[in-house]
Amino acid sequence: MAIRPLVGVIACRRIVEGHPAHMVTDKYVRTLRDYGLEPVMLPVWEDVETCAAGALLDRLDGLVLTGSYTNVLPDRYGANRIAENTREDRDRDSAAMTWIPLALERCLPLLGICRGFQEFNVAFGGTLYQAVQKVEGKLDHREPEGDRSEQYSPTHSLDIRPGGRLAALFQEPRASVNSLHQQGIDRLGEGLRVEAVAPDGLIEAVSVIDAPNFTLAVQWHPEWQPREHPLYAAIFEGFASACRGDAT
Repeated sequence: MAIRPLVGVIACRRIVEGHPAHMVTDKYVRTLRDYGLEPVMLPVWEDVETCAAGALLDRLDGLVLTGSYTNVLPDRYGANRIAENTREDRDRDSAAMTWIPLALERCLPLLGICRGFQEFNVAFGGTLYQAVQKVEGKLDHREPEGDRSEQYSPTHSLDIRPGGRLAALFQEPRASVNSLHQQGIDRLGEGLRVEAVAPDGLIEAVSVIDAPNFTLAVQWHPEWQPREHPLYAAIFEGFASACRGDAT
């Protein structure tokens, strides 16, 4: 049996049954397994050490920054917290901001999803809207009411910019995606390229300019039933291929 590429999946720090815990939602690890990868949860601590973090990443074939109900601390991008921004995860912030540049130094395939997309932007010096629904001219991108199938169903169109990494994975110029976020990119981080936008102009996907390997972050949730959505499937197929080392 072939050895599956080992992919680190960032954890979230939560209180579970009264105790601090590290958590990864099943849909992420299950999807990675479905695409031939071996996911391993990476615990997070606020006092992460760069040397130890680098040694950890050296053992991996890829890194995934997942979505979360928590938000990047506004201090990270020089903003004051607003009333709508109520949940944080300082441990995850520290880990993500340490791991992203280290992963890029190692040319490690890197996929960011929702919060991971926002972490990408902040790591490159960008800023975030803390409540997109309050920004004039922007849609309400928060998750709709209903059960999971309704919440994760496509809710708006996506225009894919030609000539980028996402366009290379998916040949159509337009797709429909789900939307379950309150925050979003305000000022784009230096060194990032816009890969796709929503109808209101909100940035929905970015990549790292001139990165030699797979580096892509998206605002929506492609891990939700990717076999039913060609764009979602294309993202995980491309990421898995890069983790195997048979594509760049």
